[in-house]
Amino acid sequence: MGLNKALLQALASTGYTTPTPIQEKAIPDVMAGKDLLGIAQTGTGKTAAFALPILHRLAENRIAPKPRTTRVLVLSPTRELATQIGDSFKAYGAHLGFRVAVIFGGVKYGGQERALQQGLDILVAAPGRLLDHIQQKNLDLSSTEIFVLDEADQMLDLGFIKPIRQIVSKIPAKRQNLFFSATMPSEIGKLAGELLKDPVKVQVTPQSTTVQRISQSVVYIEQGRKRALLTEMFSDPEYTRCLVFTKTKHGADKVAAYLEAGGVEAGAIHGNKSQPQRERTLAAFKAGKLRVLVATDIAARGIDVDGVSHVVNFELPHVPESYVHRIGRTARAGKDGTAVSFVAGDEMKLLKDIEKVTRQKIPAIDRRNDKALGQLDATIMATGVGKKATMPEREGGDRNEGNRGEGRGGRGRSRVPHRDGVRPEGGGQPHRQRRARPGETPAAPRPERAYNPLAGERVPSINDNVKPAEGEMKRRPRRRPSNGGKGYVGGAKA
Repeated sequence: MGLNKALLQALASTGYTTPTPIQEKAIPDVMAGKDLLGIAQTGTGKTAAFALPILHRLAENRIAPKPRTTRVLVLSPTRELATQIGDSFKAYGAHLGFRVAVIFGGVKYGGQERALQQGLDILVAAPGRLLDHIQQKNLDLSSTEIFVLDEADQMLDLGFIKPIRQIVSKIPAKRQNLFFSATMPSEIGKLAGELLKDPVKVQVTPQSTTVQRISQSVVYIEQGRKRALLTEMFSDPEYTRCLVFTKTKHGADKVAAYLEAGGVEAGAIHGNKSQPQRERTLAAFKAGKLRVLVATDIAARGIDVDGVSHVVNFELPHVPESYVHRIGRTARAGKDGTAVSFVAGDEMKLLKDIEKVTRQKIPAIDRRNDKALGQLDATIMATGVGKKATMPEREGGDRNEGNRGEGRGGRGRSRVPHRDGVRPEGGGQPHRQRRARPGETPAAPRPERAYNPLAGERVPSINDNVKPAEGEMKRRPRRRPSNGGKGYVGGAKA
């Protein structure tokens, strides 16, 4: 394809010999300096499709970058994806000696400021932290020659459209623009029309379709049994390296803890984790120390790990296009993969939206023929385990899962009548009798007023129809004021 010899040497050392369809179509036009709009699914080699021709162009026109400037700017929506793109530039340009830096939030400014001070050939950045450096005068984009917007559709989902426009306004109008996205909703088309000038459009797959090598299926299951089923699935040795996606950060932590309690090596990665924590967890997953990585959608496109055997959608995403990016973490580089989605009753509409966007009917797993489902059903029938799916490591249950008042940590009242100050099974606070003072006879246990659900009325108490003792005052009903509740009549208190 006419690439620089140093690039070919680096590609040979990494084992790449044949370009993917998106690379074969995009590289010649990018090398020619044209604007490009690339539509391709995740895992198809989009990073190399723009990294290789950019490095080739820089090598043909070597210019020492000025301090606080960069010749190439690549915007990425997430930290993980930014790190992945930066590593690709460093690997492909290993024999060219270009300065490459990656900046994003969650880490200290010092190292990033020093890198910008020296001047860069290639800068990969997340929009938020990049704007911070621009406002602090640490970076000047007036010398930028090439602008790359990667994963544009996720930029839209995360609300980065306004920061992108602010950043683009700092770049010279005479530049090369490269625009890559896995899907092409109407909003992305409008943004592409604003940024690109007479672009070459490269589309290797239909919009919002899923990789053909991925075997997809759904499991219809109650929300409370999902974690028990997930743990049961990992008794299958074919689940060697698995990604599990949840909708919330708290949910990711809970699922990872539940798997760990069940003997499955698992870790969680999401936006509330610090950057060192995210890097350590991801490194352990890549090294095979963790069998399961539980993540939110923020990490759906930044995880590039070889050999992911299964992707499990523990909860379906609200945005149908996110389903495409989630399952795209498997079946990468021409390999096969499996995607399983757990669908509860309140997620049926989300499933229909996904099937509409991907234009396919996702088959359901037959419970009778599936080993994990069969084992789960047998366990539930025998012991009831999995009906509520509470956290095994917490005795007090989880108030968010409807288990309030169960176990030692419950804070609600028990619905079981309790007498004589004895704590009932199932939790709740016992009835506390006042201790007898010196010289007093201990009071008899106070009788309870019970409710008989079959009779539909209160069970009579021994205190019913008991007249007050002699000398004991009868409690008179509270007198209400006659002036509508104001409390005063004619200036005097009622």
